[in-house]
Amino acid sequence: QVRLVESGGGSVQAGGSLRLSCAISEFIEWSYCMAWFRQAPGHAREGVASLDSDGTASYADSVKDRFVISQEAKSTLYLQMNNVKPEDTATYYCAVRGGPVCSAIPPTYAFNAWGQGTLVTVST
Repeated sequence: QVRLVESGGGSVQAGGSLRLSCAISEFIEWSYCMAWFRQAPGHAREGVASLDSDGTASYADSVKDRFVISQEAKSTLYLQMNNVKPEDTATYYCAVRGGPVCSAIPPTYAFNAWGQGTLVTVST
């Protein structure tokens, strides 16, 4: 069974940087889509960025040009967060699924494996 564990969350001042990691185990699919989502209190979970096995990366408009998604083989997914803003405060989740690649960030229901989340707090 696929297991995902996020780390790297914490408190950071606006304008700073943070790198989130997602350790992925028991994932052997050749074709896949991996993604980062976030959920702020009182809000729905939203897609932040996705990366597929073809190397295609997609970003939400709110983080484009500030965040970078990358991976190390199929074992670790990263999210480099630069120039963070208070509105980036949320719990961040990684998710993976095998099957079709993703030319855009898929909806939450498209993923069947999730991590437990890591909290990012951005202060002014």
